[in-house]
Amino acid sequence: MTDQTSQTQPETKPTGASVIQSYLKTLDASPGVYRMLDAKGAVLYVGKARNLKARVSNYARGSGHSPRIWRMIQLTASMMFLTTRTETEALLLEQNLIKQLKPRYNVLLRDDKSFPNILVTKDHAFPQITKHRGAKKEKGAYYGPFASAGAVNRTLNQLQKVFLLRNCTDSVFESRTRPCLLYQIKRCSAPCVGHIDEAGYAALVSDAERFLQGKSTKVQSELAAEMQKASDDMEFERAAALRDRIRALTQVQSSQGINPRGVAEADVIALHMESGQACVQVFFIRANQNWGNRDYYPRLGGTESAAEVLQAFIGQFYDNKEPPRQLILSDDIEDSDLMSEALAEKAGHKVEILVPQRGEKAELVAGALRNARESLARKMSETATQAKLLDGIAESFGLDGPPQRIEVYDNSHIQGTNAVGAMVVAGPEGLMKNQYRKFNIKGDDLTPGDDFGMMKEVLTRRFKRLLKEDPDRDRGMWPDLLLIDGGAGQVSAVHSIMTEMGVEDIAMVGVAKGIDRDAGKEEFHRIGTRPFALRHNDPVLYFVQRLRDEAHRFAIGTHRAKRAKAQMANPLDEVPGVGATRKRALLAHFGSAKAVSRANLSDLKAVDGISGQLAEAIYDFFHEKS
Repeated sequence: MTDQTSQTQPETKPTGASVIQSYLKTLDASPGVYRMLDAKGAVLYVGKARNLKARVSNYARGSGHSPRIWRMIQLTASMMFLTTRTETEALLLEQNLIKQLKPRYNVLLRDDKSFPNILVTKDHAFPQITKHRGAKKEKGAYYGPFASAGAVNRTLNQLQKVFLLRNCTDSVFESRTRPCLLYQIKRCSAPCVGHIDEAGYAALVSDAERFLQGKSTKVQSELAAEMQKASDDMEFERAAALRDRIRALTQVQSSQGINPRGVAEADVIALHMESGQACVQVFFIRANQNWGNRDYYPRLGGTESAAEVLQAFIGQFYDNKEPPRQLILSDDIEDSDLMSEALAEKAGHKVEILVPQRGEKAELVAGALRNARESLARKMSETATQAKLLDGIAESFGLDGPPQRIEVYDNSHIQGTNAVGAMVVAGPEGLMKNQYRKFNIKGDDLTPGDDFGMMKEVLTRRFKRLLKEDPDRDRGMWPDLLLIDGGAGQVSAVHSIMTEMGVEDIAMVGVAKGIDRDAGKEEFHRIGTRPFALRHNDPVLYFVQRLRDEAHRFAIGTHRAKRAKAQMANPLDEVPGVGATRKRALLAHFGSAKAVSRANLSDLKAVDGISGQLAEAIYDFFHEKS
């Protein structure tokens, strides 16, 4: 009897310009956002249009496209559309979707962290000056953005010398009975113990804010006049203190570099493109002062124009940041008026976009452009070196091609306590620190110091997440190579874990120190092959050593942070209803958290600020746990 059962082949979805053409009959001339998807439903591209029907019909043409756009059209199996009331709304929605979906064919800003600000609090009689990052929820005046935490810290350090403002928290301020070290080294006026009254401190705050608003010349002249008066009155100690403050103020101004006279508030944005790569340099000008710069390397498809790259960068960059009153650009963008309108709507004030040709603004752009060019040259040099190393990795370990993502794992603990696992990641651009991950070891059934058990937990959690978030392995999240700190036993254990999870096709190498445990005599272990070594002076060996050492450093740092947190933990922190004030009252009454835990109910009720109900809650908390 012949088996006539036929196996049905999965249908292949049609793709290309004909698919795009089929949507035209359902579209009108509304503004909106469109998405182009491949056969698996992955988003290839997100775009906005003033007229959706006209834009889509342009894609449906069979010719006149760049190679990048032509490839995208050929992969398109379906499209999605969202209409908006205005083109400005479409532009804002487009940038939100690009950041969320990270389509393959869009220009993508890869590093988009928030920037730190200086915060002068306004909810206390003696305001605090401190670094702030994130949402501006606290009541106070914010000054920034600064390009980096280092730039803020340097400025704060000098501002403390000049204006003597406190940086301690309110709880520390309230608990002081004598001045702290900052007062002794002339970095604080010690309002916590009454060494300065409220009016005098308010004057210091006003001076600091005027400086941060760009009125530094006036502040400096007033300090100079005060110094001269103190000298005339023979108050030489006060005159010397004012002299030191003027010097510190001068140092702040010099450390900020170029301080443009004619630009009060702007971001200077310059783009340099070369060999299919781009660098965007951003300088932050606030209060006529240069508050630092950052460089960015957006992901390109290879054929974008400068206008297209710069427009995409600006849209994504200001998605979660407040734009300044001016953007000073090195190149025109495609929809300058539309972008200006969208940013103004977001900021609540007019945003002017300029491409200066002469004068001080043009000089600022030239400086930013020079930085962009130099930064890209350095990065391309580093990338070329990295590419050679990845080629060497592929050759040394018998891989099919140079790995695009290497994950290195290590554990750290002390006799099994505060155990953590660490993962560091490297790729064509070097170490990818934003991809590092730490794993708090949770396994209750692990024997203390069981490195195999810890590694099993780490890898199981890692690959379970990958299988859930990227089952098709097309989002760049999967490693091409795993490096494990260990020899044959560790490699065998890891291989069994990966086989159990169905991901044994990922290359994995164990790095062992060798017989003498000397750096340079490492042995490499792979399943199915004998251990082998590399030449002592092989660049690939040095590269692997650096990766292993980086994983070790990250694991130890994470372990130490966890251990320090555990050592600093106070049992009272876990008691519901006990905040900072009540905790201080309990510690002042009993002397230690241990004494609180042993106290009887009547003693707890005798503490100032502790109600009978809370005393019962504290008593029950410690006696139910024991």
